[in-house]
Amino acid sequence: MAKDYDVVILGGGTGGYVAAIRASQLGLKTAVVERDKLGGTCLHKGCIPSKALLRSAEVYAQSKKAMDYGVDVNGIKLNFEKVQSRKNAIVDQLYKGVQHLMQKGKIDVFHGTGRILGPSIFSPMPGTISVEMDNGSENEMLVPTNVIIATGSRPRVLDGIPVDGQTILTSDDALQMDDLPKSILIVGGGVIGIEWASMLADFDVDVTILEYGNRILPTEDEDISSEITKLLKKRKIRIITDAKMDVTTFRTSEEGVSISLENGEAFMAEKMLISVGRTANVENIGIENTEIEIENACIKVNENYQTRESHIYAIGDVIGGMQLAHVASHEGIRAVEHIAGIKQESLSYENIARCVYSNPEVASVGLTERQAKEKGLEVKIGKFPFKAVGKALVHGDTEGFVKIVADEETNDVLGVHIIGPHATDLISEAALGIFLNATPWEMGAAIHPHPSLSEVIGEAALAVEGKALHF
Repeated sequence: MAKDYDVVILGGGTGGYVAAIRASQLGLKTAVVERDKLGGTCLHKGCIPSKALLRSAEVYAQSKKAMDYGVDVNGIKLNFEKVQSRKNAIVDQLYKGVQHLMQKGKIDVFHGTGRILGPSIFSPMPGTISVEMDNGSENEMLVPTNVIIATGSRPRVLDGIPVDGQTILTSDDALQMDDLPKSILIVGGGVIGIEWASMLADFDVDVTILEYGNRILPTEDEDISSEITKLLKKRKIRIITDAKMDVTTFRTSEEGVSISLENGEAFMAEKMLISVGRTANVENIGIENTEIEIENACIKVNENYQTRESHIYAIGDVIGGMQLAHVASHEGIRAVEHIAGIKQESLSYENIARCVYSNPEVASVGLTERQAKEKGLEVKIGKFPFKAVGKALVHGDTEGFVKIVADEETNDVLGVHIIGPHATDLISEAALGIFLNATPWEMGAAIHPHPSLSEVIGEAALAVEGKALHF
């Protein structure tokens, strides 16, 4: 028997389950179809487990410096089995929380593979969802008024380098390692590659990054990219840019993996991690039964997240753009509110914070200096180092700085870029400032508590006009 819904969401990841909760709040009868586990990539294969490992790596690295703080610790040893156990416990706890939220919202969850059908006896328009149930029971037929596609993405792989999950890994595979390798080649110096490089180096793994472009973290401000390069190299991480690999030289053996660049430079390691972006999951969900357009391997949507089939929406990684969990969540909320007839402004992606949970952390919001200039804007810059902030000295981590990019004409803050301790926590103040069209004077005039790391933002804002007080 077919079941009717106001909204059916394909995919129960961060974007999908948040959209379902918002739909439930608005009184819409809602169902989620998930073929794996609620929480999706972020909870099970991305954000949460990787940050749990990063936290363990941070504690391990700090423990080796305990004497710097007057704490005598002997016999420091890494128990990687316990590290993985802690990560799994965190994921399990949050997974139970998501399941509870579905029950609380009276949201039906179908565990199986959902596919969009074309016009049928159930509906004159494409959108009926056939669910192949995981438990082997008869397919369920869901007849929604609206559909939201939130099927996410998966790690991209490289032709000529077959991933086997043992020697050649994606980030999904790396999360499940039983033991740490002695050495690793990381292909790709983007966000995921840098986080893994930082983590594994803190775990005493010999790390080499092979980045195809001319700098790591290529989407960040050039000053940030330069600083993170310097600081990672200081930690003995080898960084090779303009690394054009010759895949015909790729070899695996009992010792590990080897590959050469086109210039003949050769590299060997026990394992290789492929970290070259993500691919949208657009296959096997029935798109061919609709008029939905695919552009650059992603689903094309309008400002309301509608596809060419106006009753079918798409959000999150599957539409490309900023492939971030918090972005997917807010896209889901916007899509549901549009379905419910609630008017809202389009998301301003320039106002959304971006974070890299490496050591040191990197976070940014708004335009880089180069992007602002490419828009034809005259800019003024303020920079302030963590080494001039008392709390950073107390914390024992003084590397890095805050950089603020402001519009010379309007005096609006255009971008804020942070590298240093707790950057991913500090960036929210900057994001709020940009959201409210703050000026550097307003951010600098806000009284920041002393001693606190947040003082670095106030001082950087004052530095835009050359009025920083402590440097």
